[in-house]
Amino acid sequence: MARYDNNETKKLLDGRVVYRSKIYPAIPLRDDDKYVVTQTGDRLDSLAAQYYNDSTLWWIIASSNNLHTASIGLEDGTVLRIPQNFIEIEKNFNK
Repeated sequence: MARYDNNETKKLLDGRVVYRSKIYPAIPLRDDDKYVVTQTGDRLDSLAAQYYNDSTLWWIIASSNNLHTASIGLEDGTVLRIPQNFIEIEKNFNK
């Protein structure tokens, strides 16, 4: 899934077309979740590529860690939850 697939657009008064914000789901805790401590250079997209083989699934890590307004870069030592049921999460989100 590309980052903006299925996103609605809107036309601004100046004629530009922009994507509407997307509200991502809350992702419940599970026993099979992994936890990682970030290091210099870690980003949500690179972690998604590492754990899911798909950098566009960065939003799953962001949503599971309540990082809705955070930048894609992360501070060293941040503990992140990495849900392992990402296929199920993505499938349910795209219904």
